[in-house]
Amino acid sequence: MQRYFWSRKFVSVSSVLSTLVRSARKFDVDGYVTGLGNPDWSRTHAAATSTAPAVLAVLRGGATCIGKTVMDEMAYSINGENIHYGTPRNPCVPDRVPGGSSSGSAVAVGAKLVDFALGTDTGGSVRVPASYCGILGFRPSHDAISTAGVIPMAQSFDTVGWFARNPVILNRVGRVLLNLPDVDPVKPTQIIIAEDCFQLSTIPSDRVSQPLIKSVEKLFGGHLLKHAILGDYVKDKVPSLKPFLSGGKADQEHNIPSLAALSSAMRLLQRYEFKINHGEWVSTVKPDLGPGISERVWEALKTTDVNVDICHSVKTELRAALIALLGDFGVLAIPTVPGPPPKLQTDPAPLETFRARAFSLLSIGGVSGFCQVSIPLGLYDNLPVAISLLAKHGSDGFLLNLVKTLYDTLEKEVGIAERTSY
Repeated sequence: MQRYFWSRKFVSVSSVLSTLVRSARKFDVDGYVTGLGNPDWSRTHAAATSTAPAVLAVLRGGATCIGKTVMDEMAYSINGENIHYGTPRNPCVPDRVPGGSSSGSAVAVGAKLVDFALGTDTGGSVRVPASYCGILGFRPSHDAISTAGVIPMAQSFDTVGWFARNPVILNRVGRVLLNLPDVDPVKPTQIIIAEDCFQLSTIPSDRVSQPLIKSVEKLFGGHLLKHAILGDYVKDKVPSLKPFLSGGKADQEHNIPSLAALSSAMRLLQRYEFKINHGEWVSTVKPDLGPGISERVWEALKTTDVNVDICHSVKTELRAALIALLGDFGVLAIPTVPGPPPKLQTDPAPLETFRARAFSLLSIGGVSGFCQVSIPLGLYDNLPVAISLLAKHGSDGFLLNLVKTLYDTLEKEVGIAERTSY
């Protein structure tokens, strides 16, 4: 596996960042092959001739890049296992997957090897490993950060995200990448608890939502808290979902029909765009791909443009619906994922129910293009727990500031919850 390293000395450019950073093997760095987690890709591609703007931004902001990290092949998994280069070891629970596709970046942060790391998030590839590794992970508003110099998966959803262990560094990195001015935090107008989404999780809903509720009550007052059945709202406000509701999978008992339909629309458009981006290379090279990855890649190559236009309508309608629900400074709270990280090398078949639930939750941020942060909530049964907050597209600075405001109180409430959990 090829890696590159710079000096571990700290640099301070404009005193913004003074940190060590890793980036996933999806970002171009001048003079190095961007490997995409697969040796056949590395073998058939030349070294990059420029560096991705996102990487340049943090370097110019004072960060020192010390290496590239392992990722899922072609960014096409949320598990983080790689049969070619090895699976990065989850620092929270070594017998569990680290989450993907930005697995190595999350592990490097969780293991305290670096202060922060870059990753990409298309279907959940920052949010999932952040939740599995017990760290903060931020998916910015879609198109808010340049993806130039980043190998695309599906442009309708691709984002450059990042990981950190504390909200101060998370905020600083965000302000550099998003070119945000320093502004005073804005008090949220409402925080909506999506009750049906929490019911998808195998973790007791009180263990996930209660620390947030208690924190909001202490900091802002309980009048900000509202409860909603998000699935019903989405079904009413996103009429373009209808073709996906009739597909059968959406009606399974383990899921919320409208959110399962949302997931189906997202994954269809992802497969179609993946085919446009990489179909010719896959068909020509016939790369050696790991289990699970291979099946998804070849399935994508069979995708046609049927219902693709409807997927774009779903995106537009969902964004409008969630803006109407939240307003300028409202926040939606959901579980990041529907349970703890699966065990390493779990057979794919038993994971299907878990994956279906996961993508129902992940598709809310992915399809709307809203910014989303995954916040660690300690351990339950010795396994990491996380919650996500979403805010409207373009409200990244507001959400980053809110995490800073909430974090200390939230940590205290998590400690209380851990002591009283059975």
